[in-house]
This record gives sequence, structure tokens and C-alpha cells, in this order.
Amino acid sequence: MGRSSAVPRGGDPRFGADADDTDCPILHVDMDAFFASVEVRRRPELRGRPVVVGGVGPRGVVSSASYEARAYGVRSAMPTMRARALCPGAVFLPPDFAQYSAASRAVMQIFRDVTPLVEPLSLDEAFLDVAGARRLLGRPARIARMIRQRIFEEQRLTCSVGVGPSKFVAKLGSSRAKPDGLLVVPADRVLEFLHPLPVGALWGVGERAAEKLHRLGLSTVGDVAAAPIGMLRGALGEAAAAHLHELSRGRDPRRVNPEQAEKSIGAEVTFDDDVVDPVALRRAMLSLAQKVGARLRAAGHAGRTVSIKVRLADFRTVNRSRTVDGATDVAREIFETSWALFTALQPGARAPGGATEPIRLVGVRVEGLAPAGTLPRQLALGAPEHGWREAEAAADAAAARFGRSVVRPASLLGGDDLRRTENRPRPGVDPLSDPRTPS
Repeated sequence: MGRSSAVPRGGDPRFGADADDTDCPILHVDMDAFFASVEVRRRPELRGRPVVVGGVGPRGVVSSASYEARAYGVRSAMPTMRARALCPGAVFLPPDFAQYSAASRAVMQIFRDVTPLVEPLSLDEAFLDVAGARRLLGRPARIARMIRQRIFEEQRLTCSVGVGPSKFVAKLGSSRAKPDGLLVVPADRVLEFLHPLPVGALWGVGERAAEKLHRLGLSTVGDVAAAPIGMLRGALGEAAAAHLHELSRGRDPRRVNPEQAEKSIGAEVTFDDDVVDPVALRRAMLSLAQKVGARLRAAGHAGRTVSIKVRLADFRTVNRSRTVDGATDVAREIFETSWALFTALQPGARAPGGATEPIRLVGVRVEGLAPAGTLPRQLALGAPEHGWREAEAAADAAAARFGRSVVRPASLLGGDDLRRTENRPRPGVDPLSDPRTPS
């Protein structure tokens, strides 16, 4: 149970936009139905219609749904086929991550115009500490209004903002403010705000943990706060008990940390139909390596560990990795290592009757990242000083002007009728705060 669904919406005057924001320096800004809203922005004729963004194939998953689609029960992470059944009149669109990334950069720049203390959680949400901006820009709630106004005027997008004394409370506030709202949780009313909420509103309480707490008779955050920690420890373990004990009392000492090192960058694809053809699999992995290399170079990162993910038709998933001699952001090197891992893995361990076992999903990832200029690169004996990296950098420049499809490896040109859906990129960072919740 995610926090977004667990936190009731509504307008309680104790926590309205005009509530006391003294000692409430933390803002959580969450864009509303971000992917769907970006699509509506560039296709104004879709305004007011149910719009669903995600994999459009039979195995696709919803990434974002407009509020018109949500009125029919469509939600993020729902299978697309289920969404089509619930809302057959919706407009279903494949994701365009380049567009969403561009919109995200513009929004994050608005945040950084206000304060350098910005901690992004994903493309569409971030924490801000505005304590240092008060003298110039005013009180936190006023700053939140200004941010919302700038985003709407400059990007034609809406967002919801929670203002509170801590990250945990501010994030719950933005969930309750949705859509297109502002909510302030006064520092002296945190427990009034928290304690009536269901236990699923606590960060770290998923369905299984909620079931355990319900079996103990604990259904609200207030119940958890009143429970002996020994009871929580017996049900959830030492670490989880201490964590929930503190959160249920409104205690969250975490600061906004803008320096979050990215740990990995990857891409994966789910095939609409299970694949057994090794040539098709090789093409898919080459395409993924190209995406990963481009994303690494765009982020200014390189890494030494290449990993692959293979999911078979029966949902068994296998991961393998290899650490290479020198750091890389070169798609060719990433592909060669990942394909070697794939062939050594032999995912076509033969099924009964001698058929190759079909594959549902493949993924490629580079880990152990650091700024590209700080990691040593090992030039192979006899290799030219300028080679694949320079060629791919030139391709990046061409793609920036004319689109990524303009320059591709020859083996990716021509008719590729393999139907597949690239899965939504996940931030390759250690959890900064609450796991990302639907907007």
C-alpha cells in the first residue's frame, strides 16, 4: 500500500495553504500525473480526455494516467490490458522519456532558482529546504505558491506541494494536496495530522507489514505510536520497529541532501511476445547498450561493472555481472561485455523437447559509477587513440539535433518487427527517502 493511496485527500482548515508555517522549512513538490500531463501539453486536443501513458503492448504497464483516466480506476503500475478494460475510451500513448526528461530539467531548474538544497527523488518530485531563502523570498508557504505559479506559467504543468517540518511530513502533505494543491502541516500539529492516518501512510509499511500490524490491532499511525516498541519488534524486527516507532511520533531527522551519487544506469525491455531467436535477442541487447551508453555520457558518468538481467517466460529471473578493467561509458564496450555474459549464461538452457527456452525480458546496466573524468580508462594494446567513444560522442551530437534514430549501428537499421516495450527507467540511486509514489 503506497503512501499516495493511503493518505486521504481533502481540505482540513487546520492544514490548509494558510496554516502556520513557522518552523516548516521543508517542501515536497510532486508533479501531477507528470507523463500524462506532458503529453497533454504537447497535444492540447487531449485536454479533458482520459490519457494513459505506458507500454501499449499486451504486456505493457501503465506509467502515468491523467486524472480523467483515474476516475475510471486506472492507476500507475497497472497492466495496460486492465486499464483498457476499465477505460476503453482512453487515449493510450507510449512513453517519450526524452520529452519527460526535458520537462523535468526545466522544473528542477525552477527549484534550484529558489534554493541550492534540492533533492530529486525522480523525474517528477523533489524535496527542497527553503530555510535559507526566507529572507529574500518570504515564508515557506509563499515560496511554495511562487514555485507552483512559475511551473504553471513557464511549463504549463501543475504540481502539488506539501510544506512541513520534516521530509516525511512534507511528502505526506503533497499526497494529501493532490491534485494541483498546497498543504501546510504546522510544526505543532504534526501528531494531529499523522495519527488519524492509516498505517499504510508510514514509509516502509507495505501490504505485508500492514497485515502484520492489523493483526496486532494497529490500524492507524496513532495506534502504532501508542504501541509498546516490544510489540512492534516482535512483529517486524528490530530495525523496522525502531523506524516506525520514530515516524509515528513525527520524528524524522533526515536533511535535504542535494548530493546523491547515482549508483547505476540501465535499461530493460519487455517483449510483447516471448523471444527465442538469438539474433533478435542480440539486436535487443545492442539497442539497450546504446541507450545505456548515451545516458551515461549525458549524465557525465562512467562505470566498471556491467550487469545483465534475463527474465524467462515462467518469470524466473537471472542476473549476472562482470567488472571490467577500465571504466566505460561506451555502448560498444557495454554491449560486448553484456553479450558475453548473456551467452555464458546460456538462458536457452534447453527446454523439454530441445526447444530454446523463451525469454520475456532482458536488461543491461552499468554500475559503480563515478564522474567520467575521474576514473581510469584502459586502452587496449594496439587500439587507436580515438575510436568508439569519439564516434559515439559524435552520434550524441547528431541525435541532439536530429533525433536518436538518425545515427544507429547498422545492425539496428532496417525492418525490425520485434515488438517490445522499453520499461520505465528507475533511478539508480540508493533510496533517498520514501519510495516513489504515483502522482
